[in-house]
Amino acid sequence: MTPATHLGWGGIVRLCLANMAIGGLAALPVNLFNRLMTVELAWPAILPGLLVALHYGVQMTRPYWGHRSDAKGGRTPFILGGVAVVGAGLIGVAYGIAYVDNSTAALAIWIVSYAAIGLGIGAAGTSFLALLATAASDERKGAAATIAWLALIIGAIAASVGTGIALEPYSPGRLLPVVAAVAIITFLIAALGTWRVEARLGAVPAPSQHALGPALAATWADPAARAFTGFVFLSILAFYLSELVLEPFAGHVHGLPPEDSTKLSGAKDGASLVGMLAAGALSTLRIGSLRAWAVIGCLISAAGLVGLGMGLALIPFTVVLGVGNGLFVVGAIGSMMRLAAADKGAAGTRMGVFGAAQAIAAGLAGLIATGILDIARLALPMEAAYGTVFGLEAILFVAAALVAGRLLHTRASQPTLQPGE
Repeated sequence: MTPATHLGWGGIVRLCLANMAIGGLAALPVNLFNRLMTVELAWPAILPGLLVALHYGVQMTRPYWGHRSDAKGGRTPFILGGVAVVGAGLIGVAYGIAYVDNSTAALAIWIVSYAAIGLGIGAAGTSFLALLATAASDERKGAAATIAWLALIIGAIAASVGTGIALEPYSPGRLLPVVAAVAIITFLIAALGTWRVEARLGAVPAPSQHALGPALAATWADPAARAFTGFVFLSILAFYLSELVLEPFAGHVHGLPPEDSTKLSGAKDGASLVGMLAAGALSTLRIGSLRAWAVIGCLISAAGLVGLGMGLALIPFTVVLGVGNGLFVVGAIGSMMRLAAADKGAAGTRMGVFGAAQAIAAGLAGLIATGILDIARLALPMEAAYGTVFGLEAILFVAAALVAGRLLHTRASQPTLQPGE
């Protein structure tokens, strides 16, 4: 039987189960473990913040994992191996929380475990996106990006809610078996998603460069890849800047109680979902290109942030921000997959470079946003302090749009870009 060139819709949906597993695993370190360390164990809030920053920092190894999956001729072992390593890291963190009374020993276990979580997410996430980039045809890449992102969100929600239910009533003795069960279930889901996918697609093309150094140099020498890396960094930095300040802003400036500020975040996420579905559907129907939707999403997000920073109506401009974020996410991820797949012998390496830029930006965003807010509040009124953060975020989104617009403007002269891009 001759291997297929691309997956059909059913195959794409099944493959995205692997991203659902990754999303489920990635949710626990930033939600459950953060809560347990700061509340039940009474550690300073900075501790889980630093551990999460560590796991993002370790993801700078993404180019290595992407290149290894290129060189080894298969993505599936890196996806499943990465998921297994993340699961082991989660079990390590849970063990340290539940059973280790010595604070120094617990801290050492958590550092090693969060590093393992970062390594596993880097290996699994990079290899998954590289496989999806080559498995989805050009006209389906936008929809594939939408499905992958939705799967990631669904996995995070399912793991968080399911773990919360299983932990009722909470006790340290329940934590380890519940987390171990989550690790096993997500591994099985990832295995189901990747089962025989690469056998259907055929072997990964031979790598363009067999050594990592020359492979990275070749990727960086491509003007389109280099410019797109800058776009990823700027846009993801902007994307995450408001994550830690939107709900406090709703409380400090607009007087919303916690239950209403949480609903506001839900409205933003719902609007993002609308934007994602719209970008995925429109790009599949060939209405606008993926990069055009990325540019439009950045500009709409900037408009929403300007409105929030100026003290205009809270809910409408939060919805505008959410819709822009959704358009941007699908446009950016779809473009990322298309550009990575343009050189089939270096898809993993390219996806690793883009992923490393994303991890660095995400890790920096929270620190920059909260730091600027604290400094601005010393010298400015509350409204102006938050407006400073939102204004910086809007500027970064506009800068990202200009970078992406440059890519659109020069696409005809770039031999690495796909026709129709």
